[in-house]
Amino acid sequence: MNPFIKIRRDLHLIPELGFQEYKTQAYLLAYLENLSQERISIKKWKTGLFVKIKGINPTKTIGYRADIDGLPIVEETGLEFASTHPEQMHACGHDFHMSIALGVLTHYVKNPIDDDLLFIFQPAEEGPGGAEPMLKSDIMQDWKPDIIFALHIAPEYPVGSIAVKEGLLFANTSELFIDLKGKGGHAAYPHLTNDMIIAACSLVGQLQTIISRNVNPLDSAVITIGKITSGTVQNIIAEKARLEGTIRTLSDDSMEKVKQRINAVVKGIETSFECNAVIDYGSMYHQVYNDEEITRDFIQFMKTQTNIDVIQCKEAMTGEDFGYMLKEIPGLMFWLGVDSPYGLHHAKLNPKEEAIEVAIKMLTSYITFQGNRLQHTQKGV
Repeated sequence: MNPFIKIRRDLHLIPELGFQEYKTQAYLLAYLENLSQERISIKKWKTGLFVKIKGINPTKTIGYRADIDGLPIVEETGLEFASTHPEQMHACGHDFHMSIALGVLTHYVKNPIDDDLLFIFQPAEEGPGGAEPMLKSDIMQDWKPDIIFALHIAPEYPVGSIAVKEGLLFANTSELFIDLKGKGGHAAYPHLTNDMIIAACSLVGQLQTIISRNVNPLDSAVITIGKITSGTVQNIIAEKARLEGTIRTLSDDSMEKVKQRINAVVKGIETSFECNAVIDYGSMYHQVYNDEEITRDFIQFMKTQTNIDVIQCKEAMTGEDFGYMLKEIPGLMFWLGVDSPYGLHHAKLNPKEEAIEVAIKMLTSYITFQGNRLQHTQKGV
């Protein structure tokens, strides 16, 4: 078995939620400590890691980021190496991301290039968001790369393919939590209560009109309410209700407009149902915007690789906090084909493991090209 497939399976057993990745960090450290330490520097950051590999004759630092957290999902794959942590699963492919990063890192420990490399193992991508505070850390400021890359698995694309585009790749995202409080009571006396289940149902419908009637139809935005919690038993009118959801937009202006309209609609619910409401927008992720020149360069290089099929994709409403890093550091993110009938965040997601070796070979080829190119140019090669 490919050693990095085994690593992926080991990591798949121990998914952990954001900023709780203690076993994951320990596993990564144990692996790294078994490598030659001649060119490696390792620094912990909360439950994440920074790993720097010294180059032979550096003129810049190339960054590569892998996220490490799991999701609060009950796994239903039936795999022999299914999650051992109750109600937690690597359902977004971060086990793949880590094993690929370790494969690339290991290659450069054994085969250093001219430039320095910085591998970032980032916690809490799924929430509450680790990229922005990691970016602001003293370690990142000391070791800040000049260019940065990342990938995300894509179940809808076959193994051996990547999908990428210049400019906007992933949307702006924001969490959405709305708490409603009215007056509960006996089901036989609804006139003496303010029923928050009715209020919540009305609110869900009104929130959807924001997209259909307040967002430019040539733009794109999404409001999804994924969870409603309310009530206790069947014959008591609910005093409280909580709505949990997400907002996705393709522009900062649309995000601001959507939030303004949510505020106004919720005020209307307060008046209509004589209740109190509290809105919490939780974590917000900046859009993933690929540097045009770097992405064109990346696409051109990948098209020269005989084992890679390059797909020009469209932007997606997916959220990714890697966008914060791309906001400050030029670079790109791309989709890696892993060919699964089940999508991201699905309890049965089972990507094809052959994609791990494909990604390692592809990334080492490109990073070597990037890391030696300037020196070769100066030497006239």
